[in-house]
Amino acid sequence: MAKQPMLKFVQIERDMPEKRAAQERKQDFNEIYAEYAAAKAAEQASRCSQCGVPYCQSHCPLHNNIPDWLRLTAMGRLEEAYHTSQATNTFPEICGRICPQDRLCEGNCVIEQSGHGTVTIGSVEKYITDTAWEKGWVKPAAPGAERSESVGIIGAGPGGLAAADMLRRAGIQVTVYDRYDRAGGLLTYGIPGFKLEKDVVMRRNRLLEDGGVQFVLNCDVDAAKFTEIREKHDAVIIATGVYQSRDLAMPGSGLPGIEKAIDFLTASNRKSFGDAVEDYDNGRLNADGKRVVVIGGGDTAMDCVRTSIRQGATSVKCLYRRDRANMPGSQREVQNAEEEGVVFEWLSAPKGFTGDDKVAGVMVQKMRLGQPDASGRQAPEVIEGADYVEEADLVIKALGFEPEDLPTLFGQPDLPVTRWGTVKAAFQTGETEMDGVYAIGDIVRGASLVVWAIRDGRDCAAAVIERFDARAAIAAE
Repeated sequence: MAKQPMLKFVQIERDMPEKRAAQERKQDFNEIYAEYAAAKAAEQASRCSQCGVPYCQSHCPLHNNIPDWLRLTAMGRLEEAYHTSQATNTFPEICGRICPQDRLCEGNCVIEQSGHGTVTIGSVEKYITDTAWEKGWVKPAAPGAERSESVGIIGAGPGGLAAADMLRRAGIQVTVYDRYDRAGGLLTYGIPGFKLEKDVVMRRNRLLEDGGVQFVLNCDVDAAKFTEIREKHDAVIIATGVYQSRDLAMPGSGLPGIEKAIDFLTASNRKSFGDAVEDYDNGRLNADGKRVVVIGGGDTAMDCVRTSIRQGATSVKCLYRRDRANMPGSQREVQNAEEEGVVFEWLSAPKGFTGDDKVAGVMVQKMRLGQPDASGRQAPEVIEGADYVEEADLVIKALGFEPEDLPTLFGQPDLPVTRWGTVKAAFQTGETEMDGVYAIGDIVRGASLVVWAIRDGRDCAAAVIERFDARAAIAAE
């Protein structure tokens, strides 16, 4: 009888890939986790209990076949594991790096609930696909037959690229339009290299090009361009994401030295590519030698504090108005930031800024958690008489993102939007009330996770293909 390769969670403890020491890793922008060796990946995959109801799979937005590819990895059948992973996920090596597994698959692992420590799903997923690239198993789209229909995708972020991949594999002609000079959206310019090294994103972009996806970069889509795109293609998918930063309206908020998170992170990532970045070189978007205060508690704030450390800030503090347990960002990222020297000031909120010709400090008011608000979370309340000033040379606002006014930007007053400014689109298909126009990802959901954008892109592509197939069937009658 063959030896049971799974159910080893009792004998084998959870073991993450080795993490570089904080003192070493904060000197560069390289990823902080090492790669599993083959034996270690198989060992950790073998801890899966192969439960009858895989909560890891049901809590993954992509419903990845996690138990299946864990079993194949434990058996040493890595090429099959890769193809099983790729079947439901366009970018498994990216999700393995940046997904908040502690809130999704791993956070719902059955053996975690029994006290044995979750399976290291994300690290195994990353290992499988990195191995597939190394072995040459990752291939560009090679449709069996080319089709005449074409789709224009506005936005080269994860949602748009996922849709492009699915459509090209079906033989549909795809053109992706993006305002930036490199495809990838936030994967390229928003997420720092220590979480997602840029060559990982660039090789995916090259794979899409090799598969026949056309990219039109440095392309700002205005009213005239949107009309042109709509006339040129049989369908249009809006995948612009949300890039408009939320702001603070309080005393001193217009002082120099108070910057938006997206500007700060984009400048840093451009430097990683070797680009000339004037606002980095002149010190405006550079934390070197500065006392930095980051306002916010999400993953973008974590990216900003850890980037500031690597740029050589003399001190980095993060202000968040709730406590650690109620912050929206990944607890794993908070731990990494603390190891690297970031100080978190919980239950602290800004009320204004000090300074004459540039920012010199943040006026902070201390908070406590009161009664639950409309969302069910305890609402922060001001503690009177507990204000103080936090000195700062650079303040970074990481308060989240809002959608741009697309009906005005695209000259399409009929494009339906919600009261939050997001585009109204049908669940699963992404279809809007405008004929042949779809919308996916953050521009529909609001600021969300990369994995949800990938899910939306894949679902929308399937709906577009179904629409084209139905048209072709009618034409053939």
